[in-house]
Amino acid sequence: MKRLIGSLLLMLTGIAPLIAQDDTEGSKDPALFTRMPGFYIYRYDDIQFDNYEFPVGSQKTQAVEGHSIFIIYWLKDNVQQPSALQIVRNYTNAIKKIGGQLLYEYEDGGSQNVVLKLVKDGKETWAYVYAAGDTYNINIIEKEAMDQDVVADAASMASSIKETGKVAVYGIYFDTGKATLKPESEPTLVEIAKLLKADPSLKLYVVGHTDNTGSFDANMKLSIDRAASVVNALVSQHSVNAASLKACGDGPTAPVATNDTEEGKALNRRVELVKQ
Repeated sequence: MKRLIGSLLLMLTGIAPLIAQDDTEGSKDPALFTRMPGFYIYRYDDIQFDNYEFPVGSQKTQAVEGHSIFIIYWLKDNVQQPSALQIVRNYTNAIKKIGGQLLYEYEDGGSQNVVLKLVKDGKETWAYVYAAGDTYNINIIEKEAMDQDVVADAASMASSIKETGKVAVYGIYFDTGKATLKPESEPTLVEIAKLLKADPSLKLYVVGHTDNTGSFDANMKLSIDRAASVVNALVSQHSVNAASLKACGDGPTAPVATNDTEEGKALNRRVELVKQ
């Protein structure tokens, strides 16, 4: 919203940006689209992870998270101005040609607005185009889960176990459908080992959970296999007492969120440490 307000203020004042009419340094067109002829990039934001509320109805929005690109284009001097409708039609036709779709279209105070979506090669991309003739904005989100940079430490795990008898751990990673631990799981394993070494009397069930993708039997087996991988790594690589741990698998039977969305499924794929 702040981005849109910023460009609207420029339009309402009737003052075009007082800069050389070249693309701002470090900017580029998004991989999904070229630009309208005669326009240059006035503002360019490329953010590793952010969210945007895409309008998908008269009073409805859809929040999407992932890699964010925001661009403001301005028309160069002495170039014939296209209509706002011409701009959004160009983008709509471009996305349809590569298998995308128009989700929502509306007019607001002379501006034309479209929300577009493309699902291709397992990747989901959303785009919002706001056009007013001599300027237009594009908000793009390449949907993806955030890389987890912050790992729960031993102290916070201990606190949760004391208060609720368990703690959900999201810093343990596996390839889809597999039970082999990925290297990026190591910081979390270190913290679990610290937790157990700080309290030698603590005994835990290590419980694997999955989402509901795939068959029930396969998910039940996968969940216990993943829990066993965690136990084996803690014992063999971090010198944890094997008697302190027992691997269990609940598969998809204890979700903490809906399995109807990718965000919910991500929350359901977890390992829980439960006090015995």
